[in-house]
Amino acid sequence: MGPAAREFNFTTRDFERVRRLIHALAGISLSDCKQDLVYGRLARRLRSSGSHSFDAYLNEIEAGNQTEIEFFVNALTTNLTSFFREAHHFPVLAEHAGRHKGAEPYRVWCSACSTGEEAYSIAITLSEVFARQPAKAQIIASDLDTQVLEAARSGVYPLDRVQGIDPARLRRFFQRGSGSTEGLARVRRELAALVRFEQVNLLDSRWPIEPGLDVIFCRNVMIYFDKPTQRKLLQQFLPLLKPDGLLICGHSESLMHCADLFRNLGRTVYAPLGGNPLPAR
Repeated sequence: MGPAAREFNFTTRDFERVRRLIHALAGISLSDCKQDLVYGRLARRLRSSGSHSFDAYLNEIEAGNQTEIEFFVNALTTNLTSFFREAHHFPVLAEHAGRHKGAEPYRVWCSACSTGEEAYSIAITLSEVFARQPAKAQIIASDLDTQVLEAARSGVYPLDRVQGIDPARLRRFFQRGSGSTEGLARVRRELAALVRFEQVNLLDSRWPIEPGLDVIFCRNVMIYFDKPTQRKLLQQFLPLLKPDGLLICGHSESLMHCADLFRNLGRTVYAPLGGNPLPAR
């Protein structure tokens, strides 16, 4: 979108202010090529809120207007997800969970759950592993974006979003809507009971997450952070994991710069340095 076609004036200075603010609030590093994307997402908010300029709108963010800060972060957060995305990770999760002994819960943190598909994919996998004791699985699912968390908690999806799920799993774990809910599928209550949704900002110095986690999923999040922010995040993950726990990242994320913290088990699955949860692949 060229400047001449824009409803609001959006200068390089405005874009730099946006970059500074979203990095400070959410750790996201925006590249120069994201200027049109930023304009498109924020212009909608300016229009609906009655703001007449980016300068005035960004002044509200800098002044600490919490309502606008929430809209601002939600608008600039990318929430691409699907059920069993990067499917190779779920057999690894199942194998690791299958080795879990003892009566204590098997605890997983899905740290960027978006609209819930990843969290419920984890829940399905663990329900199958712990078929006789499904409550043994405990999943904490978090996101910064309050709008996607609301959608995740509802557990309701258009049928085209669940059509890639194995038919047997679909029958077992979802209810198909009828009448006013025709064309929708809802996560069954017993599956939803395994997942607790929380708003968490990964930039916070403390998180409402208890240590002793078996697995952390943090997939396709760190690509939006610069290297120092990535390292800070990984340093905070480390003490939350059991020595034999797993950190599962996205396909384009490498932890080579943090080899003193985690070792690579293959296909973006990592273990705390010194731990030995699974043989390297």
